Amino acid sequence: MNNIKIAIIGLGYVGLPLARLFATKFPVIGFDINQARVKELMTGVDSTLEVEQNILEASLVDKPSDKIGLYCSTNLDDIKDCNYYIITVPTPVDKNNRPDLTPLYKSSETVAKVLKKGDIVIYESTVFPGATEDECIPVLEKFSGLKYNVDFFAGYSPERINPGDKEHTVDKILKVTAGSTAEIGQKVNDLYKSVITAGTHLAPTIKVAEAAKVIENSQRDINIAFVNELAKIFNMLDIDTNDVLEAAGTKWNFLPFKPGLVGGHCIGVDPYYLAQKAQEVGYHPEIILAGRRMNDSMGQYVASEVVKLMLQHDIKVKGAEVLVLGITFKENCPDVRNTKVVDVIKNLKEYGVNIIIYDPLANPNEVKHEYGLITSKTLPNKKFDSIVLAVAHKEFLKLDFNDLKSDNAVVYDVKGVLGDKCDKKL
Repeated sequence: MNNIKIAIIGLGYVGLPLARLFATKFPVIGFDINQARVKELMTGVDSTLEVEQNILEASLVDKPSDKIGLYCSTNLDDIKDCNYYIITVPTPVDKNNRPDLTPLYKSSETVAKVLKKGDIVIYESTVFPGATEDECIPVLEKFSGLKYNVDFFAGYSPERINPGDKEHTVDKILKVTAGSTAEIGQKVNDLYKSVITAGTHLAPTIKVAEAAKVIENSQRDINIAFVNELAKIFNMLDIDTNDVLEAAGTKWNFLPFKPGLVGGHCIGVDPYYLAQKAQEVGYHPEIILAGRRMNDSMGQYVASEVVKLMLQHDIKVKGAEVLVLGITFKENCPDVRNTKVVDVIKNLKEYGVNIIIYDPLANPNEVKHEYGLITSKTLPNKKFDSIVLAVAHKEFLKLDFNDLKSDNAVVYDVKGVLGDKCDKKL
């Protein structure tokens, strides 16, 4: 484990916590093409809220060197002396839900420009089985002029970051690892084992590790789709879904999933990667895609339930003032990637209501750029005909809804956390 110098490519929700952790043992260069992001990090500020300011500041060094610590940069020359390159860029889907590997291709090309003999490139991005060796390695070979498993080597260790979770941090989640040869697999495993206190699991091949990651979130997606379907059924039967799940949960092996909007960069995306690969080899994945259809339909379902609730309370829908609480994809986290709250808003707008979105954590500029929506970080000082709790930020649980409600107003609770403060919940 001597003379190791690590470059982390991509300093988002995955890359930064990993870079900070490795920087406790090794010299680490965090590389990102976003100059504003790098500038804020070098002042000790992380707008994703994944790494606390005092912890980040303590890990920083003022220049790239062989000294233990983290230096963040947009300069390619700063990573040319590294011998481990860990790629942590996003793997989204396009508007047709097809895997978009553009960030992986571009980051692989970037690394290839500084790749040297003996270097190891490790991918953490979630992909379909075979993507690392079939899609990324050819890019590394093309732009470096080096030969795979002769001049340079590869590894795969899928990220298991849970944004906003301060209990299950990167070092406390067991890490799957793999290498392009048995020897490299052991090196990759030893590297992660040096900082991951929860331990590691060395998979036999890169493809096995890729497959293990992509089914983790596909499994969760299918289970949530099941309880979303239950919620629709029980709603028609006038039964409280949460009461049913609480009763069923008294059995030791009942899985504790809850209904809701399934967005984010993992659960709402990863199943499409597996489905795409399955279709390429001639298999149509029925259960995986059925789960995706169910979960993707929930925004429309929630909007229709809100409107139905308003009509039941004799509230005129067209022109009604509606407050949507939360735009991020999960609670207590500023991440708005692939948030399904936008589906609720889109469908509500089709009924002619006026919508104000309040989210104290989301970056208004990012929301405007991604979705064309106006959001506020401060609570509006007015009354509303309907309030939709879409995200369970802790700030929302303290609100006095009576101050926000006009006469006869209704509160719809998507997350099932408001108790008797709401008129109806999912």
